[in-house]
Amino acid sequence: MKYVRWIIVILVLLVVVILAVQNYEALATPVMFKAHFIFVNYDSSGIPLSLVAIVTFLIGVIFTGVYGIAERFRLKKHIKILTRETREKDRELNSLRNLPVTAEDMTPDQSPDAA
Repeated sequence: MKYVRWIIVILVLLVVVILAVQNYEALATPVMFKAHFIFVNYDSSGIPLSLVAIVTFLIGVIFTGVYGIAERFRLKKHIKILTRETREKDRELNSLRNLPVTAEDMTPDQSPDAA
C-alpha cells in the first residue's frame, strides 16, 4: 500500500509539471498590483502569475497549518478532560462494586438508626 501511495504522488506531480510546461506563457504573464490606502500607496512591478499562485498557495498552507495546530491543541485538552472524567467514573464504579452485600433493605424509613 505504501508503494501505491508513492506512485499516485509521483503521477500527480508529473501531471502538475506537464500542465506548467504546457501553460508557461499564461503563467509567465506579468501582473501589476496596486494598493492605495490612506497612508500607503504601493504599485508593484510586473510579477509573474505563477509567483502569485505559489505565494497564495503557501499562505493558504500556513493558515491551514496554524488552524490545524490550534484544533489539535483543543482536541488534546478535550481528551485530557474526558480521560479525567473516565478515571473518576471508574473509581466510583469500583467503590460501588466493593460495597458490602446485605440481605436487609436499607431504605431511609427502615434503617436501624431510625428506631
